[in-house]
Amino acid sequence: MRPPSRSLAAVAVCGLLLAAGLAEAAGKAPGHLKKGIHSAGAEVRYSDSGPEPQLAKVFDAIEGNQLDLAMQQTEMLIKAYPNFRLAHLVMGDLLLARSRPLMSFGEGGGSASGEKIADLRDEAIVRLKGYRTKPPADYVPRYLLQMHPEQKHAVVVDTQKSRLYLYQNDQGTPRFVADYYITQGKLGADKAREGDKKTPIGVYHVTSSLPRKKLTDFYGSGAFPINYPNEWDKRQGRNGHGIWLHGTPSDTFSRPPRASDGCVVLANQDLDSLSKSLQIGLTPVIISNSIEWLSLDDWQSERSSLLKNVEEWRSDWESRNVDQYARHYSHKFKADGHGYKDWIEQKRKVNAGKSWIKVGTGNISMFRNPGKEEHVVVTFEQDYRSSNLSGQMKKRQYWIKESGRWKIVFEGAA
Repeated sequence: MRPPSRSLAAVAVCGLLLAAGLAEAAGKAPGHLKKGIHSAGAEVRYSDSGPEPQLAKVFDAIEGNQLDLAMQQTEMLIKAYPNFRLAHLVMGDLLLARSRPLMSFGEGGGSASGEKIADLRDEAIVRLKGYRTKPPADYVPRYLLQMHPEQKHAVVVDTQKSRLYLYQNDQGTPRFVADYYITQGKLGADKAREGDKKTPIGVYHVTSSLPRKKLTDFYGSGAFPINYPNEWDKRQGRNGHGIWLHGTPSDTFSRPPRASDGCVVLANQDLDSLSKSLQIGLTPVIISNSIEWLSLDDWQSERSSLLKNVEEWRSDWESRNVDQYARHYSHKFKADGHGYKDWIEQKRKVNAGKSWIKVGTGNISMFRNPGKEEHVVVTFEQDYRSSNLSGQMKKRQYWIKESGRWKIVFEGAA
C-alpha cells in the first residue's frame, strides 16, 4: 500500500487547521448546562437539513486522507448548493493539492482576499461546531418558560454558535424542530446604540412580514422585523432600530458569521422554511449570547415557581389588600409618571371605592431574558372586573429579582 502523497498529506493538514477549531466540539455537548448532561441513554440530536451533514463528510474524508472521496462529496455539495462559496473554496484546495502541497486552508481560492478566506474558514468552523454539538432531546433553552396555546413556535438564537433553533409548542413543552446557521452583527452581540453594528440580546417578538417584492435584493426572500428596542431596552437607554430576520442576496448562499449591521441573517431557503412557523405579533425571538440549557425537570420547576408568583400577584390584587399587592412590585417600579410610593398610594384610594375585584389572567406566556440582566417577560390577557369598573387588555410585565424575590418593575399594554 502506497503512503499518502505530499499533496494528500497537505490536504489533511488543511483539514486539521479546521479541526483545531473543532477539537472542543468533537463528541462534546454544549456548555451552559445546569446539570450533568450525558445521562445514560441521552439522545443527542443532529441536524438533518442544510449543507452541514454533507460538509462534515467532506472534512471527515479530508482528515482521513481520502482525497477522491472528499472530491466526490464536495461535488455533491456544490451540486446541491451552487452558490455555497465555502464548498467552492474547498474544491479549489482539493484541486490545487493534486499539483503541489498546501500549507494553509484556502490556497485554492485564487484571487480571493485573505479576509474572505478567513471569513469562509470561520463559517466552516461554526457550521461544523453547530452541527456536532446539539443538546440532548431532554434539554430545552432555559428561556422558554411558557408559551401560550396560540404561540405555535418559538425561535432561540445563539450568537456565539451562529445558530438559530426552532421549537414547537407541544402542549406547553418546547420541542426541538430544526436549527439553522445564521449571521450576526459585524461587531458581535449585545446591541446598545444606533449604528454599533451589534445584534441585540433579549426577548423580542416578530412584528411584521416584509415580502421580497417590497425589498431590495440584499434582503433575499423576505424579512421579519422584531420589536427592538423593547420596553426593557428603552429603560436601559438602548436605542437603534431596524433589527430583522432576513435572507441573503440572490447570488449569495450564506454570509460569514459576523457580517450584518445587527440583523439575524439566514440563507434564503432556511428563511423560507422558518417563515412557515412565524406568527406576526406572537412568535417570540429570543437572542442569546450563549444558550443556557435546562433538563425538563429543572425547566418545569423554574416554570412552576414563576407561575406561582404570577398567581399570588393576581390573588393579592383581588383581595384588595394593598400591602399584600404592593409586595409584588419593585421599588424601581414607575407608572403614569409616578414612582413606587405615589403609585401605591393611588392604588389605596382607588381600592377604597370598590367592594370587590375579580382578575383573570389567560393565555400566559413567560420568557426569561438571556442577557446578564436577570428578568422574565410575562404576557397575558387580563380580564379585570370590579364593583365599579371592568375592562380587558393584553398586558406585559417585566419581573426582576429583588432581595431574593421576583418583583414587577414594569407593566403596560402589550
